[in-house]
Amino acid sequence: MTTYTLRSASPAKTRCEAVVVGVVQGAKGPELADGATDVGKAYGRKLRPLLATLGVTGKTGETVKVPTAGTLGSPLLVLVGLGKVVDATAVRRAAGVAARSVGNAASVGLALPAGSAELVRAVTEGHVLGGYTFTTYKKESKSTAPGEVVVLCEAARRKEVVAAFEEAQVVARAVAVTRDWVNVPPGDLTPPAFADTVAAATRELTRGRGAPKIAIKVHDEQALAEMGCGGILGVGGGSAAPPRLVELSYSPRGAERHLALVGKGITFDSGGLTIKPAQSMGEMKSDMAGAAAVVQATYAIATLGLPIKVSTFVPMAENMVSGSAMRPGDVLTQYGGTTVEIQNTDAEGRLILADALVRATERRPDVLIDVATLTGHMVVALGDRVAGVMGSPDVVDDVLAAAGTAGEEMWPMPIPEAMDERIHSSKIADLSQHDWIRWGGGLYAAAFLREFTGGLPWAHLDIAGPSFNSGGPWGHVTSGGTGVAVGTLVDYARALVA
Repeated sequence: MTTYTLRSASPAKTRCEAVVVGVVQGAKGPELADGATDVGKAYGRKLRPLLATLGVTGKTGETVKVPTAGTLGSPLLVLVGLGKVVDATAVRRAAGVAARSVGNAASVGLALPAGSAELVRAVTEGHVLGGYTFTTYKKESKSTAPGEVVVLCEAARRKEVVAAFEEAQVVARAVAVTRDWVNVPPGDLTPPAFADTVAAATRELTRGRGAPKIAIKVHDEQALAEMGCGGILGVGGGSAAPPRLVELSYSPRGAERHLALVGKGITFDSGGLTIKPAQSMGEMKSDMAGAAAVVQATYAIATLGLPIKVSTFVPMAENMVSGSAMRPGDVLTQYGGTTVEIQNTDAEGRLILADALVRATERRPDVLIDVATLTGHMVVALGDRVAGVMGSPDVVDDVLAAAGTAGEEMWPMPIPEAMDERIHSSKIADLSQHDWIRWGGGLYAAAFLREFTGGLPWAHLDIAGPSFNSGGPWGHVTSGGTGVAVGTLVDYARALVA
């Protein structure tokens, strides 16, 4: 278990086994970034020739290790590229790269730019998340993480800096657990198992004096039938593992704002009878990333003690093929009575979200946000690192602002008027779930979800692309589940009560 501390010590004198500094691509060549002034002084005129000899450029993601031979108090200097612009995003990513570049050092000093609360947060979150590993299923899982990481900052005693440092660790832990849940194999995280995992995590978080109070209610398949949650039951009907709906409530004393969160919890998606190609199923354990994100964001908000009421709804189902699976042509009755004609059983996420959204509207929140790995169309539009955000313009703007401070890439997308006609094209039901038109499928899905928001201020986050990293690590994002949207939701809630 790595311990993080915040100190104002000089990076040139620290006795950590490795010290990390940033390098900027300057106009006249690579330069040490803020935070490394004492290191530059220790090397003096030897520094620039040394950087040139080592081929250091300062480009983003670059790392170079230098034995210090007594020049510094630390035996190893790690140079990490920041690129041309030094901001919180660059620092967060550099800290993540550094976490994977220190080998077996027992202690690490981070002397990256940390002159403000924002940058201290970036350094801390970046390093925690960049060093994330998932080894639950490894026969040998010996950790190489350092025992101690020291964030070196001249302003280490300022109250706002200390608060940012401590809060960053809370958010980073929430993101890490989100990654854990997404990375668990689907056979071990069926809907009942997922619900049990959330229930156990809630009990653990709320245990003891001073712990936050979060109420939890788990609805099983019988309760869902009594409630009339036709979307969740329809999607989950083909699986031997029955569906669930988990509801969390955090209601701190004095809260004046109310935020409702809804997260898609498809624990595995085969596509149902509209079955996916085999090669498209390998990462479908991640189809519950939205559910994991909203639960962990709720925990982080409660742990931070933010004075905001949060109601969280997590529909969970496994979309499988069997004789009891829903069929194209079926009509489901969603919670609240709206009927939906099924055209594509592989467009199942919107069906379980619809039930949960209506449940959320009954709490009359000030704002409603859903998070879902909803459509491949959004990946085509924005790539695999950027989430799409749609909904009420004011809420979308605020979500994008929160994403900016959280270091997550999101982009606004429209819901054109033409989508309204498309979702109402069914001849036998209130809505058509899908229409097989190739263009604008992600926008269609958002228009469909809007029908279940009760006119409340709302935003839909389609995280299909950035929720799972199938490639190698980059910046603070490791391979597998990424935990995207947790930081954005926490910062959104923070701004809502500011």
